[in-house]
Amino acid sequence: MTVTRPPLPPFTAETAQQKVRAAEDAWNSRDPERVALGYTPDSEWRNRDVFLNGRAEIVEFLTAKWERELDYRLRKELWAYSDHRIAVRFEYEWHDHDGQWYRSYGNENWEFDEHGLMRRRYASINDLAITAEERRIAL
Repeated sequence: MTVTRPPLPPFTAETAQQKVRAAEDAWNSRDPERVALGYTPDSEWRNRDVFLNGRAEIVEFLTAKWERELDYRLRKELWAYSDHRIAVRFEYEWHDHDGQWYRSYGNENWEFDEHGLMRRRYASINDLAITAEERRIAL
């Protein structure tokens, strides 16, 4: 049985915004299994210089990510959308095990299947070291 993740394409401004909020909420849960359920079983990712295929690799990647990126907190903003694609800009803050804080900035391109699952995710991300006082995303 195929699972659906509303809203489904084709997207409108309202439904694209709903997809962005749902993704932001899932990622802020820091639960790799929950996040992976929003992607097709054979989803294709590029995250910085890492290339992933499928939910199992997504879970493994996110588990390792959130073991090093502590107190991760994310904000996403809808940038553009079409029938079955969405582009977002985002920033997230986190600190490492030594207490150094970072703000990571990036852009993502998403492509969805007819069931509302993301089949492609391409992310470009840059990190900026910040002080704890420069943080602007509350935990």
